[in-house]
Parts: sequence; C-alpha cells; structure tokens
Amino acid sequence: MASIPSKVASRLAAGIKRFQPVLIAAKNRDVNESDTVIVVTDMLSDVFGYNKYSDITSEHAIKGTYCDLAIHCEEKLRFLNEVKAIGLELKDPYVKQAVDYGANQGVEWVILTNGIHWRIYRIIFAQPIDQELVFEFDFLALNHKNEEHLELLYLLTKEATCKCELDDYHAQKQAINRFSLAATILSEPLLDAMRRELRRLSPGIKITVEEIESVLRKEVLKGEVVEGHKADEARKRITKMQNKVSKKAAKAGNESEPILASGSPLAENQPSPQSAASSEQPPPA
Repeated sequence: MASIPSKVASRLAAGIKRFQPVLIAAKNRDVNESDTVIVVTDMLSDVFGYNKYSDITSEHAIKGTYCDLAIHCEEKLRFLNEVKAIGLELKDPYVKQAVDYGANQGVEWVILTNGIHWRIYRIIFAQPIDQELVFEFDFLALNHKNEEHLELLYLLTKEATCKCELDDYHAQKQAINRFSLAATILSEPLLDAMRRELRRLSPGIKITVEEIESVLRKEVLKGEVVEGHKADEARKRITKMQNKVSKKAAKAGNESEPILASGSPLAENQPSPQSAASSEQPPPA
C-alpha cells in the first residue's frame, strides 16, 4: 500500500480521536438517519478531506429515487454513499440498495455505513449485477496510533481517491484472492508443471494434464472458486496476464529455456551438469 503523506496521517489520527466520542454519543441517543447523515458528512470532510460544499452532494438523484451522499473528486463522481441510522445493522437488503444505486449510476464504488460500521463495495457489472466487499472497518475500534488502521482509512481519503489508490489496492487483493489462485492453479503452465513433477516422482506412470485438472476441479478446489462469474472473471484476468507476459517475452527475444534448479519439476529430462560436462570431453586419441 502506498505510504500516507504525513499531513494526511495527522488528519486521520486527529479525526479518529475527535469522532469516536461523537459517534458514541450519537449511538447512545439512537439518532435517526438524517442526523447520522450529518455526522457522516462531517467525517467525510474533516477526516477524509473532501470539501463539504464542492465534493459532497446530498440527496443525489438516481432514476426517481435518491442516494444519501455522492462523493466527487476532480469533478468526477467516485463514490455513492448510502447512510443508515446509527443504531441499524447493515443488513443484506441495504447492501442491495446501495449496489443498485451504483449500478444505475454506472459508479464502480459504493459505501454503506451507519457512521460506525463502514463497508466499501466494488460493483461487478455482470449479468446479474453483483458486488464484492473489498474492505470494512468499525470506526470505534480504530486506534489513532495504529499504522494499519490509518492505511485503511487512507484509501477513502480525497488524496487517495484522486490518485485511484483504491483501485490499486483492489487489484493487489484480486491478484491473491481465492478465485485468482484457483484460476492460476488450473492454468495450462501450472497444470503442465504438475504433470512433469508427478511423472518425475512416479516414473513409468502415464499422467495427463486432463486427469490432473479433473481431480483438482472435482476433489481439491471448492466448486465456488472454479464456477460462476467471479471464477470466470478471474480466469479471463489470469489468461490475459499470461498472454501479456508471453508476448512481452517474445518481443524482447527472450524465448530461450529458463535456467532450472536441480530437482525443479521443469528440469525433467534435462542433462545433469556432470553428464553435460562428460559429453563435452574430447574423444581419446
């Protein structure tokens, strides 16, 4: 994650100390949604750095209805923020409501919060529309001295939003999520590498890539990580990345065989250094 500018880190730490008592008091009074929106708007301004008058729009109109807050950066709509009363639990119907707002507006990121609990979703524009919970936090559980807590908050700041750092954070998470790992395991290069290693460990036994893939899909990996649109999206992404790397290597003329370590599964059928050296000895006179 990118480092936080010291000025922003100081603002975040001060914001945590300032708004935790405010939120506790509001929760004790069980304030309604309208009052919670006021608190959240102040937090977006004083903690996250958005201009209350130019960056934040209240009651943002969306096809005959309204989302509580819309957040802009450099005059571009970046987030829709659906706010619930501070005493309400953020249930699934509220998630769907926030995602529907974002989907209708064509916005990729939505925030669902009651002031204390914050959930940040990325909308997946597929059929049907879906969402991914990228991260969440409890504002009352934050420690203003904890660097990881500040880094998480930083992702929602105006400074990070204008530099698309939330997108970078999401891309990093995608690279190692369960769908990406499953797609990588089932990709042709890794299946072939596993076949080579299994044949090295069990010489004389015929093992095919298709057999390995079938066992992985049916008995090793859970169905949800290899089926459905999230799995399809991960598979397409991994394939695209592999093709990009291959084309880049080919363009650079780097198509030679890699140097393989002894015992590597890809070192199968490679001559040992000793045999290679002996083969280079001149014939006896």
